[in-house]
Amino acid sequence: MYSGTLFLFLGDLGGGELFVVLTAVLLLFGADKIPGIARSFGRGIREFKDATNEIKNELERHIDDDNKPKTV
Repeated sequence: MYSGTLFLFLGDLGGGELFVVLTAVLLLFGADKIPGIARSFGRGIREFKDATNEIKNELERHIDDDNKPKTV
């Protein structure tokens, strides 16, 4: 994957700015807490994706139910 598309949400940050941000995070949280924070962030993203997929599947199921011909 091209790294330019990976960090699009960061805008126009260069290497120096990214280094300063990472250093600040390291100083604020400490090296031992960063993996736990990353795990929590990953779990949150996974739960969000699961919830959006569940909503999407439910909507598709309702659309399919509405499009089925009704038998009398």
